[in-house]
Amino acid sequence: METAFTKLVGVRHPLVQTGMGWVAGPRLVSASANAGALGILASATMTLDQLRSAVREVKSRTGEPFGVNLRADAGDARERVRVIIDEGVRVASFALAPSRDLIAELKDAGVVVIPSVGARRHAEKVAAWGADAVIVQGGEGGGHTGDVATTVLLPQVVDAVDIPVIGAGGFHDGRGLVAALAYGAAGVAMGTRFLLTSDSTVPDAVKARYLTATVKDVTVTTAVDGLPHRMLRTDLVSSLERAGRTRALAQAVRRAAGFRKLSGLSWPQMVRDGLAMKHGKELSWSQVLLAANTPMLLKASMVEGRTDLGVMASGQVAGVIEDLPSCEELVTRVMTEARHVLGTLPTPG
Repeated sequence: METAFTKLVGVRHPLVQTGMGWVAGPRLVSASANAGALGILASATMTLDQLRSAVREVKSRTGEPFGVNLRADAGDARERVRVIIDEGVRVASFALAPSRDLIAELKDAGVVVIPSVGARRHAEKVAAWGADAVIVQGGEGGGHTGDVATTVLLPQVVDAVDIPVIGAGGFHDGRGLVAALAYGAAGVAMGTRFLLTSDSTVPDAVKARYLTATVKDVTVTTAVDGLPHRMLRTDLVSSLERAGRTRALAQAVRRAAGFRKLSGLSWPQMVRDGLAMKHGKELSWSQVLLAANTPMLLKASMVEGRTDLGVMASGQVAGVIEDLPSCEELVTRVMTEARHVLGTLPTPG
């Protein structure tokens, strides 16, 4: 199924596996790429050396195009861009809008730039700066999210920009892909659906928690880092929401210390990164530290299997997903269903 997106990045299917921290590692990314989707490697939790090593591992597993997700506000963003360029990565994706200069540097090196946005004005801004395509996530999506539904936001962005638009938030099957194409999108991006595959390295017990979740078990909370964050409701999330400021600060300091040791960042660097995530919000010091060490809360669940100590970012689609196919099986299923739906649509007249 050829679209403006598949032609732009060179993949067989208009599907994107999103760059989820601690989840989108070399195994999942290469499996997604080999299945014909665009796999995106999550780099925010990696050091520069780990990023280079992960990119090379993906390249050893697949000859298909893939991408790397970056934090545009990271202190070493430019060094990470250099790794992407040096290693010949096809796509750079960003969770926040990259600067005009960063986009230009990547494009001059032949890298396709695809920022993720949650509002029409952000899409218009990055398009004007030279972004090649944009992923637009509606409120149904997991992780940091907005409050405008994909069905409203996606057509808004399609009408506002003249670059390929990939829809995200609420997609998990072929029907969703067809719906996005009908809105004018050039493809869909899926996070939770790729997380819940046999190729994902997320512990089986954690996957089981996702599979038993209902739509109502997926909540949006600001208790983790002060920003709206969609995740599974757990005892930890409820505890953070109930915690007073002193207790929340103590918890944040303890977890931040663990992330500092893991990442090699200094305390000032962590606080700076936390402040960079404020987006103009009034955050307490505990929220600033939680913003800086949210990766540790995700790692506890997604790597260590400690759902009692960590958080589980999740799209609302977790409530309707019931199995763990391989990436190959998932992509084949989605594309087969999409073609079937397209073939059964009534013709005009």
